[in-house]
Amino acid sequence: MSCNNIDLPSSRREFLQTAGCGFGAVALAALGQSTGFGALETPVEATSEATLSKIANGKGRAKNVIFLFMEGGPSHLDTFDPKPLLNKLAGQPLPASFKAPITAMGEAKSPLLECKRTWKQYGQSGLWVSDWFPNVAQHADDLAVIHSCASNGINHAGGVCQMNTGAIFGGRPSLGAWVSYGLGTVNQNLPAFVVIKDSEATVVNGARNWGNGFMPALYQGVEFQPNGVPIKYLDNPKGVSKERQREKLDLLGALNKEYNAARPDNTELEARIRGYELAYKMQAEAPEAVDLSKESQATREMYGIDQEETAVFGRNCLLARRLVENGVRFVQLYSGAGSKWDSHSELEKNHGRLTRSVDKPIAGLLADLKARGLLEDTLVIWGGEFGRTPMSEQGGGRDHNPTGFTMWMAGGGVKGGRTIGATDELGLYAVEDRLHVHDLHATILHLLGVDHTKLVYSHKGRPERIDQNEGHVYAQITG
Repeated sequence: MSCNNIDLPSSRREFLQTAGCGFGAVALAALGQSTGFGALETPVEATSEATLSKIANGKGRAKNVIFLFMEGGPSHLDTFDPKPLLNKLAGQPLPASFKAPITAMGEAKSPLLECKRTWKQYGQSGLWVSDWFPNVAQHADDLAVIHSCASNGINHAGGVCQMNTGAIFGGRPSLGAWVSYGLGTVNQNLPAFVVIKDSEATVVNGARNWGNGFMPALYQGVEFQPNGVPIKYLDNPKGVSKERQREKLDLLGALNKEYNAARPDNTELEARIRGYELAYKMQAEAPEAVDLSKESQATREMYGIDQEETAVFGRNCLLARRLVENGVRFVQLYSGAGSKWDSHSELEKNHGRLTRSVDKPIAGLLADLKARGLLEDTLVIWGGEFGRTPMSEQGGGRDHNPTGFTMWMAGGGVKGGRTIGATDELGLYAVEDRLHVHDLHATILHLLGVDHTKLVYSHKGRPERIDQNEGHVYAQITG
C-alpha cells in the first residue's frame, strides 16, 4: 500500500496545525541563507500574539526593568525604615500589644535587637536612609520607598519563589517571563529577559526563579555569567567557518522542522529552534552589547568596578545599563547569591559587607541612567524576598519577616522622593497601604503600560495571571 500524502489525506485543521509548527524552523532556515552573521539593520518590536489586548492604554512610561534582588532578605530596620522605639525597647521582649509572629525558626520570643545604624534625611524630600547606603541616599529624590510590602513566604524557598513568580510553590512563570510574554522584545538580536548573579553560588530554587513555568520555554530568562565572558559558547568552535556554521543550521532546521511537525505541543523544541535563531543573531550583536572595555574610566569609577569590594556588582550594574540600552526588556541582578543576605547572626558584619558591595554600584547605575536619559524609561526595583524581624536571634542577628518590609522603585514613571505605606512602630507588620507581592507585580506591570487583568495565559483551559487574580495596582506610585 502506498503511504504518500494523497493516499492518507489530512484534514484542514491537521494541515494548518502541522504547517504552523514549522514556522520557527522556516525562520531558522532563512537565517541560514543570509550572507553572514550580521544583525538586523533596524531593531524591530517583536511583540507576542496577544500584545495589543494586553496593553491597557499605552500610558505606562517604563519600557525596561532592572530588578536588583538582594537574596536572603535585607533588613529594612537597618537600611530604609528607622524605628526609634526599637532602640528604646532593645533587650526587652516584644510588647504584648503586638501579635507574636510565626517566624522561620519558630514562634518569636527573643528580645528586641537595637539598630546600630546612624540615620540621616536626604534630598529635598528628606527621605530617611541609614549610613549603610550613603551613596544611594544621594538619589533620595528619585526613590519611592515602599515600607509596607508583605508576602506569604516564611522561608527562603517560598519567599524567593513568590517574589519572582507570585506563588510560594514552584511551577509558575516568573515576572520576567510574564513581561517577555506580554511585551516581547525590542531587539531581536538579544534576549528579552536576562539574569546575572554575583557569584557561581546557586540562588535558592535555582533557574525556576527566572523560568517559564507553564508558558512556552522561549519566555524563560537567559542567565549570563558573573565572571569572565558573560555569554559562554557564543563564538564558533575553532576551525568552523561562517559557511560551515550556516550549513549546520540549515541541517538542524530541516531536522527540527520534520520532527516538530508531528509534535505540535512540544514547546521545548520550538524554544530550542528559536534559541538557535537567537544565538545566531547574538554572535554579531551580543559581544558589542556586553563589551565593557569601551566604557570610560570615569564610568568605571562611578560603578566601583576598579575597587575590589564593589567590582562584581558594579560590573553587573553597568552590564545591566548596557543591556537595557540595547533593548533588553527585563534584567535581574542577584546580590548575595546563595542567600548571603540571610543574617540570623552577625547582622552587622554580614549586612555591612553586602551593603558596601552594592551601595556604590547601585548609585552609579541610577546616576548613569539619569545622565543618559534612560531612567525615564527604565524601572529600577530594589529589594529581597522579605525583611528581618525586630527581635534578635542567635545574638546579633534577625529572623525572616514577610509581614512587613521595604522595597524601593525609581524611574519608569515612579514619583520619587517619598515613602509609601508604613510598618508599625517596631517594623514588624505592614499597617498602612499594605502591598502584597501580588500588588507589587500588578503595579510593576501597570508602570510598563500593561493591564495585569488582561495579561492572561491559558493553561489547561484555565486563564492564568501573574497575580493569581489577587493583585491590585497601586496607581498612586506615579504621583
